Amino acid sequence: MGTRRRGVALLALALAGLVFATDAVAASNVATGLQGDGRDLQVPTWLYLGTGGAAVGASGLLAMFVTDRRLIDRLHTWRRSTALGEGLAGPFRGLAGTLAVVGLAFVVFVGLTGPTIANANLAVLVVFVGVRAGLVMVAYLLANPWPALNPWRALARLAPTGFVEYPDRWGVWPAVCGLLCILWVEVVVPINTVPGTLALAVLAYSASTLTGAVVFGPDDWFRYGDPLAVLFRYYGAVAPIQRTDEGVELVLPGAKLRESSVVDGASGVAFVLLLVWELTYSAFIVVPAGIASVEFLVSLGVPPSVTYAGLLLAGYGLFLGSYWFATRFGKRLAETYVTTEHLAVCFAPPLLAIAAGYHLAHYFTFLVSLSPSLALVLASPLSPPVPPLTLVLPTWFGLLDIGFVLAGHLLAIWAAHAVSFSVFPSRLQAIRSQYPVVIVMIVYTMISLWLISLPTADPAFVG
Repeated sequence: MGTRRRGVALLALALAGLVFATDAVAASNVATGLQGDGRDLQVPTWLYLGTGGAAVGASGLLAMFVTDRRLIDRLHTWRRSTALGEGLAGPFRGLAGTLAVVGLAFVVFVGLTGPTIANANLAVLVVFVGVRAGLVMVAYLLANPWPALNPWRALARLAPTGFVEYPDRWGVWPAVCGLLCILWVEVVVPINTVPGTLALAVLAYSASTLTGAVVFGPDDWFRYGDPLAVLFRYYGAVAPIQRTDEGVELVLPGAKLRESSVVDGASGVAFVLLLVWELTYSAFIVVPAGIASVEFLVSLGVPPSVTYAGLLLAGYGLFLGSYWFATRFGKRLAETYVTTEHLAVCFAPPLLAIAAGYHLAHYFTFLVSLSPSLALVLASPLSPPVPPLTLVLPTWFGLLDIGFVLAGHLLAIWAAHAVSFSVFPSRLQAIRSQYPVVIVMIVYTMISLWLISLPTADPAFVG
């Protein structure tokens, strides 16, 4: 009991130190063209980062003291089931799909013919504020809304589909490649500042994903191949509301992350790591270190578009490599015959909590500040007020970013702890297997906290 109290005290001190060690900072958001003004830290950077890493490390140490399998099982199997709304699910989904198709068409129309000011154009605000920020938050904070609101699935139902069987060996690799392309386009193409370009990008995405749905069938394509559908499905695993064949279940947040079935094999691990990396990447390229890196590579003769693609792939490779190395090392420490790939699949779902924390830190302030613009544009899409109305938020909002990052890591630490006790029969094996994963999470924490502590600017050579 004394050791457990010391662990609690250590975690509390680390969290308190992190709050008081920082002034308000703003997360960057290259995907939407919105950059915040960073603030200088009141203490040395190494102390700020060390305190954040210590908070995550202390939480991992504290979780390891919980070795009662019955308690862990109760927390992750607790649920309240209801069949409420099952009879209305079909008609509601049909209505939602129809409205989504109309909304998609209107986004393209307004993007091509509406106001040229990005923050006053319905297409830009709906895509980035409504979907990229708000709807994704709904997916991991409440429940996944995308199956009902996916306009391309609704369109695919109107055509003959399923000419070719989706290959099992592909997994979600098409979604991984598709999301990588989307992230690169968001940086090098002005879809966030030129509404007409965004409309053309939406049309191109519509053509590609509808082709996949027609060829392979909507069920398989939107489960494995479409990057947006896979993104929402994975984020939805963090949510407290889960939909099942029997109805709707209320569970504890992150309870589903103990299940290895959340991810789709090795390709699913790659997609989860991409969700973690993509927000780190979009923050890195708008801080001084990232801008200097881009300028240096371009000065060597590398085209900017190639530079951004290279940084995207290189950083993603480092994230993937560090995770696979950690799972391989965890297998060695646990002295188990369980394969490295199986361990990687089992420990990947907890990383979705980290990705959710990153996303919330990245987009919450952005969503709140631009929500008045979105509301006014929805009320008058063809003649919105100019200049658009935005909220000026108090400086303490920057501290929320730190809290979101840490909350995501703490949930991930607990989920990884629960995973280890579901995989290994021995308590010692379960605890030892977590060491490398906790170290990787500490590194991810320090990187993300470092990025949100820096001032931001427009990315170099693009706009």
